[in-house]
Amino acid sequence: MKKMLFGWFCMALTLCGCSQAGAQNAERKQATSHSTETTSNNMIQINTELGNIVVKLYDETPKHRDNMLKLVDEGYYQDLLFHRVIKEFMIQGGDPDSKGAPAGKQLGAGDVGYTVPAEFNPKFFHKKGALCAARKGDQVNPEKASSGCQFYLVQGKTYTEQELNQMEAGMVNQAKQKRFYELAGQRRAQIQQMQQNQDSIGLKHLQEELINQLEAEFAQQGPRLSAEARKAYSTIGGTPFLDGEYTVFGEVVEGLDVIDKIAAVECGTADRPVKDIKFSITRVNP
Repeated sequence: MKKMLFGWFCMALTLCGCSQAGAQNAERKQATSHSTETTSNNMIQINTELGNIVVKLYDETPKHRDNMLKLVDEGYYQDLLFHRVIKEFMIQGGDPDSKGAPAGKQLGAGDVGYTVPAEFNPKFFHKKGALCAARKGDQVNPEKASSGCQFYLVQGKTYTEQELNQMEAGMVNQAKQKRFYELAGQRRAQIQQMQQNQDSIGLKHLQEELINQLEAEFAQQGPRLSAEARKAYSTIGGTPFLDGEYTVFGEVVEGLDVIDKIAAVECGTADRPVKDIKFSITRVNP
């Protein structure tokens, strides 16, 4: 592990030595708070020709819940397409450009002009049937803010305990790498000064300090996958490698089989179904 951390430190030295010009992206519009009245009726229905899917929106992710209900009430989700379908992974929709899109047109870049701040909650994970927010990649979206309109429903697949152990180890390693770069970034000025002075001894001591801090932080953390998540991923399935990367804000309560039907259709360029899969979303009456 220390050899790996040394590699990360070398990378951090390179990053700290780079100019920061252009590192800050243009400020994106954030979703403004909506006046959607919170009620017990946070159920929606996704209607398709292959069947209907009933979804419960989580109260613990209120920004995503209220934004979805706002768009549903405005009639936004009418005759849009599931434009990206990948078997044993997920089905994605919500792109406004998909309405009436000609055959073969590549979709997925449309939006409503704002994003929704991430709402990560360890209670919610990417089990089969999870409703999750799509988003742009980390390079242009380090805050992992969600698309204001695009979403996906998880199909995924089941995993063995050994596969989950390996995946969890990879998730921890990725989290450590990210945290290590954050720690090194906080010491950027000090690192740059040491580099200029060719202070190899000082850099070595700093490396050891950051490694010790990192290991101490992660020693206090529990497993990345809860017992509940492990049970779900080994029985009904899901996509555990997406946990902590995309906001999960609801789950299917009826119609898991419809996800399977949609995921099984023939797809062409950019994973768009050859035959359009239209959908509309309405509220479920209490």
